[in-house]
Amino acid sequence: MLLLLLQVLASCLWLGHSEVVTSFESSCPQFFFQNTPPNEALVPQNPAWICQRYNNRYYFATLYDKTRRIPVYSAYIYQPASCGRPKTWLVEPELISPAYPKMMKTEQSLSKEFKITLEEIGKHQAVLQDYTNLNGLNRGHLNPCCHQPDSDSKAATFTLTNIVPQNEKLNGGAWSIYEQQTMIKNTEGCKKTYVVVGAVPGNNYIANGRVNKPSYIWASACCEVNAKVRKTWAVIAENDRDEVESLTLGELEDKLTKLYGRSQVSLFDSACPRK
Repeated sequence: MLLLLLQVLASCLWLGHSEVVTSFESSCPQFFFQNTPPNEALVPQNPAWICQRYNNRYYFATLYDKTRRIPVYSAYIYQPASCGRPKTWLVEPELISPAYPKMMKTEQSLSKEFKITLEEIGKHQAVLQDYTNLNGLNRGHLNPCCHQPDSDSKAATFTLTNIVPQNEKLNGGAWSIYEQQTMIKNTEGCKKTYVVVGAVPGNNYIANGRVNKPSYIWASACCEVNAKVRKTWAVIAENDRDEVESLTLGELEDKLTKLYGRSQVSLFDSACPRK
């Protein structure tokens, strides 16, 4: 009986340590061109695949690094609108345990409804307290609210699993110009645009070593002009400079391959041109 109890306990611990969904392909493939997520070259040692759910609907997908407490990337469909910013920040209950709700919750509601302490939430993901008293950094969205069409989709981007410590000048400067001006220009003639935005882990941390400060922020897109024509583009920025470098999709994949030092990175299905 003791052995059985130990086996059950080990199983529960493993479940609490595993991904939120088994894979993007089986759960929320619609956020990726041709239902094809980036390959395994970007997967961290302690990953969580999150289909970002808010008010009973999926709005985007995030590969999350539970050890560094930052997203590896967020993937979404570009549908720009005015940038009304919600005031509430959310967390992902299922990162604590699959027994908890599949929808985002505030730290306060999660604590009130399920008696979960902030310390317990913080074991599995970043919490709002991690992003207080930042020096030269702020909360940088990978999937920005201004790329979403309505109030619920914008609110869904305000989950702490979708942000990283980003250089304050970059976030409010060159990166903001890319998000709000360059993207509009680049998507002219596009019927549908699939976007993957990510962060390369760095050597520095905030919040007493809890949350990694990325060394680079990057973005990529593949748009459908018509049934036969697609176009792509990409950018990357060092996370301590207010500059954004424009690249082809193939150039970004090669650069990320070198930065991660693993196998060749592929961000989109092969039908998206690399040049």
